[in-house]
Amino acid sequence: MQKTIAQNRKAGHDYFFEEVYEAGIVLKGTEIKSLRAGGVNLKDSFAKVEKGEVFVYNMHISPYAQGNRFNVDPLRPRKLLLHKREIRKLDAAVSRDGLTLVPVKIYLNHKGIVKLELAVARGKKLYDKRADIAKRDAERSMERIVKDRIRP
Repeated sequence: MQKTIAQNRKAGHDYFFEEVYEAGIVLKGTEIKSLRAGGVNLKDSFAKVEKGEVFVYNMHISPYAQGNRFNVDPLRPRKLLLHKREIRKLDAAVSRDGLTLVPVKIYLNHKGIVKLELAVARGKKLYDKRADIAKRDAERSMERIVKDRIRP
């Protein structure tokens, strides 16, 4: 059982996901309390591999309201915890294939530990986005028709 704290819906619209990894995240001070309260935004965040470590940038964790001097910078880079072989795989994919690392979802696992879903993603072209929108609209209209027919 996992409790989703935040999702990056824009990422699903802008990218095709090749692979998805689960990573731990290093937090400081009152950041965990702010996360549990839902004070996180993944909208423009991205990840990079630097010197054998993975960091996530532009992930906004709001300062905790009751925290005082223990609050930290809301946009600071945060280290992700992955196995060495996973980091090497990510680094190879990003450098060779022109892919990017996008945080998709942040959640609490069944033990109460914060995890981040990190996707290796390929950017969508404009025509891909239009096709997805058309497909979604068609599915909605079909559901609406079926729902109307079932109703007496």
